Amino acid sequence: MLLFGAGGQLGRETVALAAERGIDHMALGHAELDISDPVAVARALEAARPDALINAAAYTAVDKAESEPDLAARINAFAPGLIAERCARYRTPFVHVSTDYVFDGTKRGAYVEADPVAPLGVYGRTKAAGEAAVRAANERHVIVRTSWVYGAHGNNFLTTMLRLAGERDQLRVVADQRGCPTASRDLAEAVLAAALAAAKADARWGTYHFAGRGVTTWHGFASAIVAAAEPHTGRKPEVAPITTAEYPTPASRPKNSELASDLFERTFGVRAPPWEERTREVVNALLAKISQPVSPEHERATAAATPAPAIPAPQPEEAS
Repeated sequence: MLLFGAGGQLGRETVALAAERGIDHMALGHAELDISDPVAVARALEAARPDALINAAAYTAVDKAESEPDLAARINAFAPGLIAERCARYRTPFVHVSTDYVFDGTKRGAYVEADPVAPLGVYGRTKAAGEAAVRAANERHVIVRTSWVYGAHGNNFLTTMLRLAGERDQLRVVADQRGCPTASRDLAEAVLAAALAAAKADARWGTYHFAGRGVTTWHGFASAIVAAAEPHTGRKPEVAPITTAEYPTPASRPKNSELASDLFERTFGVRAPPWEERTREVVNALLAKISQPVSPEHERATAAATPAPAIPAPQPEEAS
């Protein structure tokens, strides 16, 4: 198995899980490979000769993408099509990770794979274009859409909430966007299952949804994080709900990011546990690292102010 995007939280979880299970793998991060370089991608495939390739790399800065559309398109649209085409030359199955942001969030109820895409911003449009490029270049593909990814690695909503809960007495969090928080460990389980099935020619090619079980809002997610941390920290800051309109951002977010994962479960036999259960587990594992550094962009988005500032819905963190 070959993995692109090894430095992201999904990549790190997938590498760890593959190692635990004795799965032969090679993992490349941004420092080792420019996924938009045709020669570099071809060399990586030639060197590894994998039985399946997982692409967990992406440009994920949703707001910044509005001012960097060409870069976002190169990483999210051009590169997946390139990788898929190179995989097709080697008859290599391709597993590609995508996002709920391909939808506009206006549907009532969970999105299923057959729902039409209608992205709201540059990030969603480039990810949708990447999906289309993969489908056109390699019929032996599995696209896995996910949402609201968090985990023990990298900077994500959960780690930010833990840090801020230790610093503030009030957190103001968006309460009118809903979705399915997805633990990176569970997503790693899903993409590995898809890749292993693909390697055995046992995959049903196409597009699938995989997300944590259950639905909540960013406010509900934050409240669960704070409650899980309280027994360890003795702190329970108020989590105050706000609307999306109270925290305008350059890019619009879907109001509804709920994904139905039934098809993935029926096909690959993997189902995520309830998001509340996994959230408690990740909080317990991370408390020793509450003070981990955050990226400059994330720091600016949640910088201290008086009164307590609103906390925007975060950038998706499914990739490096």
